[in-house]
Amino acid sequence: MPDLVIIEALYWYQYGEIVIGANRKVVCIEDESEMIDLVSLILRKHRVQVVGALGGHQGLEKIRTEKPDLVLLDLRMPVMNGWDVYKRMQASDDMKDIPVVILTAMANGFDEPLNPKGSGIGDYITKPFRPKRLIESVNRALNPKHVKG
Repeated sequence: MPDLVIIEALYWYQYGEIVIGANRKVVCIEDESEMIDLVSLILRKHRVQVVGALGGHQGLEKIRTEKPDLVLLDLRMPVMNGWDVYKRMQASDDMKDIPVVILTAMANGFDEPLNPKGSGIGDYITKPFRPKRLIESVNRALNPKHVKG
């Protein structure tokens, strides 16, 4: 991970001004533990508990047990990719209403169509991302009636 991203993450961790809200829980489904650690570092300042899950199978289990307010979902993962996780979430009465923010390294398009309106996908963030972008996206997903933009 580039040093600039780490430095900026530490800056926003210390000086970030966006307040997401106390006692919110996010499940971050990723295949890289370092990305989960980075997301946790950024969101902890805003009183958001991040529960990490390595891969799609573990992610679905964490969603079932943790009942998060939001899911951050990587698309490209081995064994069960993010689209498969998302489809299973949409097919489950217990999970279909949980908002999802996509984290992806795919810069120019998606393997499948992405239609955020009415789909439960609140936003997508292209990696590498700036901490402020993650905070704003999570804030919008968790507080859709109170945040403009």
